[in-house]
Amino acid sequence: MESPKTLQEAIVFFSNPDNCIAYMVMQRWPDGVVVCPTCGRKDVSWLAMQRKWQCKSKHVKRQFSAKVGTIFEDSPLPLDKWLMAAWMITNCKNGVSSYEISRAVNVTQKSAWFMLQRLRLAMQDDGGGMLGGEIEMDETFIGGKVKNMHKSKKPRGISSSRGVQGKTIVVGMLERQGRVKTAVVCERTQKMLHGLANANIAAGSTLITDEWGPYKGNQFVHEIINHADAYVRGHVHTNGIENFWSLLKRSLSGTYVSVEPFHLFRYLDEQMFRYNNRRDKTDKDRFALALSQIAGKRLTYAEVTGKVAETAN
Repeated sequence: MESPKTLQEAIVFFSNPDNCIAYMVMQRWPDGVVVCPTCGRKDVSWLAMQRKWQCKSKHVKRQFSAKVGTIFEDSPLPLDKWLMAAWMITNCKNGVSSYEISRAVNVTQKSAWFMLQRLRLAMQDDGGGMLGGEIEMDETFIGGKVKNMHKSKKPRGISSSRGVQGKTIVVGMLERQGRVKTAVVCERTQKMLHGLANANIAAGSTLITDEWGPYKGNQFVHEIINHADAYVRGHVHTNGIENFWSLLKRSLSGTYVSVEPFHLFRYLDEQMFRYNNRRDKTDKDRFALALSQIAGKRLTYAEVTGKVAETAN
């Protein structure tokens, strides 16, 4: 099956529901053998009229569609809408808003927002191993400008737009010519920063940071660039991670406008997915990678809105 390579080709290709199912099968079961998500039996029967499979064992949920066991499970929306939304979020450099998805695939804005949150779960990094080599590490603050805040939300005693009170701290680690990892943290103390570095950076790596004191005393070869003196000193700089912060904030302030701290880690997952797959993958490849990660993940509306505790991030 020849997969679409552009958005225009994807719209035409996935307008056929049979193509949607065939593509889902190719991503979920690359060997072509469809497996019952309930019992694992492999000799299931295809029900052409219903576009479902039926397991030959007798148990609950004998009949299942391509959505079962994925982030799409229990969604009344057809696969063509889901796949178009997936194509757009995996390939739009600055993200895509729920309002744009709503207009493009003809669903309500509320449904589009929930779709995007579920798709971000599929884009979540599985870890990918430790970072190595030269690693740039930095932190940034996410939140509205103080001068634009409502009086009821503005931190007391802060009038400057550069205030950090009330903002969310995000720490990033960038492997040069490689991947980036981020984490939302509650504080930027030595214990917190050293813990993140030790958990994500391989021993023997070179850590490059700015002059922030809590970075000092770590176990790595540590290079420091003092931004009061210069921004680049040979190979010592944090321009790579600063570039990632620029891309992130452009999407948060320009595309999404307002993101609650409770949901921020999902938007980080989205931006990391596109950034980490920017060099060696085409639009088609990024889309296929995201679709290959949809199985075994569920996100209910109650979880995404915080009405029940999530079992895992």
